[in-house]
Amino acid sequence: MFDPDTINRVIELVGAFLIAHITSSGFWAYIARKREKRSLQTELLVGLAHDRITWLSLMYIDRGFITADEHENLQEYLFKPYEKLGGNGSAKRLIEEVNRLPTKTIVIKHNKKEI
Repeated sequence: MFDPDTINRVIELVGAFLIAHITSSGFWAYIARKREKRSLQTELLVGLAHDRITWLSLMYIDRGFITADEHENLQEYLFKPYEKLGGNGSAKRLIEEVNRLPTKTIVIKHNKKEI
């Protein structure tokens, strides 16, 4: 169908086109836009996590105790990822205060059953 020389020439042209495209400024501008978007998303996540950590921490501090499940949720699923993304400051101070709270067990009665 096609002779080997034609196939090799097409492969060379496609390869040259791909290399030119990858090294072009348009490609690097695309990469820069993706990084900037990811950075803004990270900032937003850190802000939302800070808000939630602050709100929960102040609620537990005001209540005067925390349950083991609440503590695990706050530490493992909110504060540790928040800290890895670069968050710190007032949220860290509140977490330290929450860590000093006594741990209690709460029995919830729902439809005459203990949960």
